[in-house]
Amino acid sequence: MKQRETLGPVENAVGYVLKQAAVALRGAMDDALRPLHLTVSQYSCLELLGQRPGLSNAELARGVFVSRQSMNLVLRGLEERDLVARAATAPRGRELPTELTAAGRDLLDAASAAVLAVQTTMCAGLTVARQQELLDTLTVCIRNLDGHP
Repeated sequence: MKQRETLGPVENAVGYVLKQAAVALRGAMDDALRPLHLTVSQYSCLELLGQRPGLSNAELARGVFVSRQSMNLVLRGLEERDLVARAATAPRGRELPTELTAAGRDLLDAASAAVLAVQTTMCAGLTVARQQELLDTLTVCIRNLDGHP
């Protein structure tokens, strides 16, 4: 009878430790964004729009890793706070491009600085070269799993 391979101690499993890091990062970002009255999804939406103005709901949903329905709620909340504006009519199909307002850009500046501080804390002790190596390694992991359940 063949011995079945098992994962082994979770502390030594890359996936488990990666999930621990993701949960710790999310918690630290939540803490940093709370004084600004932003969720991580709201911040991510603002950051994407700051870098790529005019994205549609579907494009934002993919970039923020939420469903289109959830992104609709995020956008509605940001619109109510006058942080983003959506066109009244779609230039193509049904996609309404979204852009930051002046208030949205101001809040994004503060939020981006708060998140950068979290990232700096997370990467303390890692040289720039090690940070790039980590980024490259994670990119390979994503590519390896892309399209797989």
